[in-house]
Amino acid sequence: MPVFLTESDVAAALTPELAVDAIEACFQRMARGAVSNKPRYRLPLEGGQLAVMAASDVELGYAGAKVYAGFRDGVRFVVLLFRADRPELVAVLEADRLGQMRTGAASAVAAKYLARPGATSLGVIGCGTQAHTQVACIRAAVPDIGRVVAYCRTEETLSAFCAEHGAEAAESARDCAECDVVVTVTSSADPVLRGDWLREGALVCAVGANDGRKRELDNVVLERATFVCCDSLEDARMESADLIEPVEKGVLDWLEVHELQEVVGGQTSGRQSDADIVVFKSNGLAAWDIAAAAAVVSR
Repeated sequence: MPVFLTESDVAAALTPELAVDAIEACFQRMARGAVSNKPRYRLPLEGGQLAVMAASDVELGYAGAKVYAGFRDGVRFVVLLFRADRPELVAVLEADRLGQMRTGAASAVAAKYLARPGATSLGVIGCGTQAHTQVACIRAAVPDIGRVVAYCRTEETLSAFCAEHGAEAAESARDCAECDVVVTVTSSADPVLRGDWLREGALVCAVGANDGRKRELDNVVLERATFVCCDSLEDARMESADLIEPVEKGVLDWLEVHELQEVVGGQTSGRQSDADIVVFKSNGLAAWDIAAAAAVVSR
């Protein structure tokens, strides 16, 4: 019989360290060609959407799908985890917390491989549920990061976030942009990060926008970047307005956009100098959900 794991079960099992290890290993398998990933698609519901994304990871031994129904008053997530070599449903996992952790872990892997040597500060623009795991996972992957600067528009939310993570409350998004690693994790439809705010050597992890109509980065971020990567080019061409619009305006070319797996797998170095500005655009992959779910089941 398959195991059913609740949100509390997942939260108890999936630590930041475990999530980072699972997602880093997932990127390594992706680089070896052992993973097949199906981009997200959405179906209309009455006042909402049903989203489906699937992957098979033969080397890990699992395959599955994440399915979630989103409405104005909330979202429910579930991951179905199957064996890759026989007709066996291993587990059904509630997957809100799992999704937050694997997304934070992906940024953490990017920070591990692409942040400039000696990076010690993290700026976070946005203080919603996804922001918490960004801080926890990046700290787990890059222990030298001690200073966290956070900003969001709601003072009460910002105060609570800073208290929980020992962060400094910024007066504006620009204060966050002056850090070594800058994470944008908002629901904004318009850019919240300007390229002329960034210091030399910054790594930008753009996490919040994934529907092809919302942007968190202005064009100057891409103009200043010497290396741009994403989690999946196939997904990015459909969902990443942060890349789609600069390409359409001639600021960027898809031939210049790499996948993070190339860096993790050693196929390209990514950062060439400490002064480089580097961008990682994250949309979220089903392969991460499968890797994180397998780690929870194993734990």
